[in-house]
Amino acid sequence: MLKLPSFAKINWSLRILGKRPDGYHEVATILQSISLCDEIVFELRDDDRVSLSCDDPTIPVDESNLVVRAARALSHRHGADIRLFKKIPAKAGLGGGSSNAAVTLLALNRLWRLGLNETDLKQIGARLGADVPFFFSGGTSLGTGIGAQLEELRDVRKQWLLVVTPNASVSTANAYAALNAPSLTSSDSLSILSSSFAEPFFVDSSQWPLHNDFEGVIFEREPEIRRAKETLLEAGARDALLAGSGSSVFGIFTDAAARDHALDNLSSEVGWRVFACHTLSRSEYSQAINRQSDTGA
Repeated sequence: MLKLPSFAKINWSLRILGKRPDGYHEVATILQSISLCDEIVFELRDDDRVSLSCDDPTIPVDESNLVVRAARALSHRHGADIRLFKKIPAKAGLGGGSSNAAVTLLALNRLWRLGLNETDLKQIGARLGADVPFFFSGGTSLGTGIGAQLEELRDVRKQWLLVVTPNASVSTANAYAALNAPSLTSSDSLSILSSSFAEPFFVDSSQWPLHNDFEGVIFEREPEIRRAKETLLEAGARDALLAGSGSSVFGIFTDAAARDHALDNLSSEVGWRVFACHTLSRSEYSQAINRQSDTGA
């Protein structure tokens, strides 16, 4: 048996640079792993069945779940019982499904003794979703292309966060469809990219201009998400931003005490899920996901 955490992510910056000929969007994003996590337990089977169960009844456990798809992308000759304990909200811009897929690839590569290296696993992961490759290393990374081309950046100093998932729903496909800035229909993405990379991506995180191109359209469609950001700022966050394409918002606090005080203030919000967490360095992330627990294989 193997039990591993599956961590969430936020985006310090998310810029949509243009529509690609293949129909995807060119992005430039700074990804950050955070301590909010699911837990996944893997056990070997004697047959080739892959069985997934989840403590959240709203999460599908069939082939539509990236965990099952990741297992089948590795092998059709091995089986496993997989139990997913969800804490990361689904469809919230926190990368929960992509994280689950990456951890599944790592865990089953070990349990099934397939001998694949990280490059092999990242290539398989990229076919499952653009965010999946990031979750093999965590920390802070620049993602380009459709988000799967990664460049590791220097770890940020630990940041104390509140992640708020209000009672609102956002479809990633609809979020992209709603972006109608003129630059996003340009085929000249190379010139857009070159001008974007001239901007200061690589300065200290406390000086990064937090930015998310989705905020305008998402806040217009779902005012409750805008209110979540405003509430975080009113509660003492020094800054706040939409997570990915939503529906979550995260706030950054000066220390754990300020964050926990804000957590108390937000406890009265009906229908909101609020998580106290912090950023994870690359080494912290690696130690956590490479730690084997209760292994019997």
